[in-house]
Amino acid sequence: MSAVFAYDDVIFDFCDVLVDWRPRRAVAGLFPDDVLDRLFDRDDPYGFWHYDELSDLGWDEERILADYAEHHGVGGDEARRAIVGGNGVSGESDVSDESDVAVRLRAFATYFRRQRLALAGMLPGMARLLRDLDAAGVRCWGLTNFTVKYVDAARELFPALDVLKGVVVSSAERIHKPDPEIYRRAIARFGVDPTHAAFVDDKQRNADAAAAAVSGLTGIRFVGEETLRPLLLP
Repeated sequence: MSAVFAYDDVIFDFCDVLVDWRPRRAVAGLFPDDVLDRLFDRDDPYGFWHYDELSDLGWDEERILADYAEHHGVGGDEARRAIVGGNGVSGESDVSDESDVAVRLRAFATYFRRQRLALAGMLPGMARLLRDLDAAGVRCWGLTNFTVKYVDAARELFPALDVLKGVVVSSAERIHKPDPEIYRRAIARFGVDPTHAAFVDDKQRNADAAAAAVSGLTGIRFVGEETLRPLLLP
């Protein structure tokens, strides 16, 4: 007798579910720690995390860097030099003729040039889980607040992601989770029966939003492969 699985289709978030994304890793060691601390300061209303959300909504890198420069008072030639400058600084002499914020702008531009390095790997056990689901005939998909550039890089770096039959990416849709519309688009585009499907996300609000947006769809909060596996495979 063949096994009966809880779901015919499982839709996965990318960051902190499938992929270990560490943005600071892309520029670590290239700039002084205090520069990176300020760039990645979550209390800065116009810092990295603000623009990360806008990137997920489809803003391109040029627009983000220009907006960052404007909000932080870097203009003209100083901004242009920072954006097109080299990858990192080697010592105090490299930043002596730049303002602190211009160095942060340069770090941000360097991040975009090296952002593939932020993809540290897949989360423990998730490559095997994807392959096991695929082998069992459970279809796997992706739905992520991310950029198409990042998703393409992740699929190139991590072959296990080839199991995904399709991915809906927020930057292409110009909306992101937990907007109900993005879940509806994913279900329609994938052509899955939501009553036999689950969506897995590391944020409870996104898992709950999926279940609320699409009748019958199960939202699962991801805390690790060891707890997710028994929910998906007998």
